[in-house]
Order: sequence, then C-alpha cells, then structure tokens
Amino acid sequence: MRAEALKGHLDGLLLAALEPGPLHGYGVIDHLRAGSGGRIDLPTGTIYPALHRLERAGLVRSRWSDSSGRRRRTYELTPAGAAALDESRVGWAEFATAVSALLGRRAWPAAT
Repeated sequence: MRAEALKGHLDGLLLAALEPGPLHGYGVIDHLRAGSGGRIDLPTGTIYPALHRLERAGLVRSRWSDSSGRRRRTYELTPAGAAALDESRVGWAEFATAVSALLGRRAWPAAT
C-alpha cells in the first residue's frame, strides 16, 4: 500500500504502533508491516519525518539508547499521544463506516 493511500491516517497508525511500548523507527516499520500482513510497508523516508513531526507536536517523545553497540532513537507515546490515538480511532471508525456504506452499497447505520 502506498503512502498516498494512507494520507490522513499515517499519524494514527504510527501512534497505534507505539501503543504497546517504545520502538525504534525500524521497529515501527516492522510493526506496521507485520500487523497489516505486509500490506503497509512504508519506507524510512515516510516514517522518520512523520515521527519527528509527532514529536514536535508533543504526541511522542524520543530518547537515544545503545543496543548491540549501535545507537538508536526510541519513540514512545506521551499522554497527549494516547489521547490523539483515541481520537484517531473514533475518526477512523466514522470514516470507514461512511466509505463502506457508499462503496458497499449498504445503508448508513441508524443512530441509536
């Protein structure tokens, strides 16, 4: 799946990847790839700028760590990032329901 297809949803996907715990950039890429059955396989040129943008927005924080003699930057959710992830999930559910109703020719669910 190309990055353009994920436009508007990349932030939520990255936040969701970090929800279980801190990951370095390649770990985020692996999480997205594995969690999507290989359908979401984004390049580092997409992931790292988005992680840096999320960090500037206060939704993730990073720290440097040494692993096997290599220095890695690890990212984790902040409380604001967890709240943004919740909002992203609500927005996605509404969007997916609307698109499914239109593309699947199903009626919009009745309000309860």
